[in-house]
Amino acid sequence: MSAVEETRIPVEVLVVEDSEDQRHLLQKYFELAGCHVTVAESAELAILAYADLELDLAVIDLILPGMNGWELSDRIRADRPGCAVAITSVLDAVSYPVSDAKLPKPVSRAHVRNVLENCVPRWAA
Repeated sequence: MSAVEETRIPVEVLVVEDSEDQRHLLQKYFELAGCHVTVAESAELAILAYADLELDLAVIDLILPGMNGWELSDRIRADRPGCAVAITSVLDAVSYPVSDAKLPKPVSRAHVRNVLENCVPRWAA
């Protein structure tokens, strides 16, 4: 491993998904891509989690208990303007809020890598 690789800070990803299976799948895909992943099952838990993180990417499901994904994406954009936002949902992509990327379900490992390439330039470097 080179000195550059040893000092490279992993891409920080927040996955907000209420389905345990989907949350685990997304976490695994991003970890396989070399990212550090924090997961939350609700928007409220996500807000608490990202208070201590320097996020590169937030992956947000739209249908969440309590605060929904539309509201959370607005909140993250306000709180963390440098953080890319990717929306994941079973809903039609035309109903997604403004985002940097879309991850319609079912999500594949290739989709995750594409989002990282397009939204987190240092991931691909």
